Amino acid sequence: MAEKDLTNRLTETLRSFQASTPGVLGAAVISSDGFAIASELPTSVEERRVAAMAAAMLALGEQTTSEFEHGRLERVFVEGTDGYTIIMSAGPEAVLSTVARKDAKMGLVFLQMERTAEAIRKAMA
Repeated sequence: MAEKDLTNRLTETLRSFQASTPGVLGAAVISSDGFAIASELPTSVEERRVAAMAAAMLALGEQTTSEFEHGRLERVFVEGTDGYTIIMSAGPEAVLSTVARKDAKMGLVFLQMERTAEAIRKAMA
């Protein structure tokens, strides 16, 4: 029962993030080993693939910042012609992945992602 409660709390956190951040199309909480814990993604997005890619991208980002001595990884940012994917750590066991439209205000998205990541850390503690 506790697992379902956690999933419900995380899903509600993602819904709140999406509702308060214009331009965000979806978000997911992903385990560090690449499995979806909770998500609010567009129906056209395959949750399992997003989860695996997000975990891999975060691991590569961490290796890159370490190799080039850039300090602690803040986020992985992927920009396409029609939108963005942003991935950041949400604690030792979770990753927050966000999909945003091209017209999203990225400063607001980053701010709200930080707040959401902190809420995820607390919920999973």
